[in-house]
Amino acid sequence: MSQQAFNYDNVSGYTLDDDAERELIEAQNECTFMWSTKDGWPVGVIMSYVFHDGCFWLSVSSLRVRVQAVEREPRVSVSITSKGTTAPGGRSLTYKGTCEVLSDKATIDWFLPALAKRLRWGDEEAQKLFVKLNDTPNRRVLKVTPVKRIGYDGQKMRAATQDAVKAGRPIGAS
Repeated sequence: MSQQAFNYDNVSGYTLDDDAERELIEAQNECTFMWSTKDGWPVGVIMSYVFHDGCFWLSVSSLRVRVQAVEREPRVSVSITSKGTTAPGGRSLTYKGTCEVLSDKATIDWFLPALAKRLRWGDEEAQKLFVKLNDTPNRRVLKVTPVKRIGYDGQKMRAATQDAVKAGRPIGAS
């Protein structure tokens, strides 16, 4: 009887554990925020985020077209990767979610210092300047509430590949 070949087509078994997910979210401070244009095209930009109370929080000016886009269609995605962080390489997360556009002073007053601390860690003067420059009448906060998570842990896939090679399983299509 021949051994089943090891292949890279099904990566569903290489998802992130809860601890690895938390580590990645804490280590990274940038995500790709994705939404749909009114004619249905997917669009994404790199944005900084704060993860708080199970949601992603992002800062944007109301002059950006993404604000009107998510007000029209609140289904969005957020994707992050371990690239450029201290987290182990080859990890990524994508969340499908719903987005709210918030403009109330209490949210902005909480969020801007939290984002400044993540981006200008250890430099209180830079944090204060960041808040001052971003606290404008057009400032909005995007709150993304995840509804589905898709995680990938390349460390697990590498280990499985090494195990398959050691066991003499053929590598390729099954």
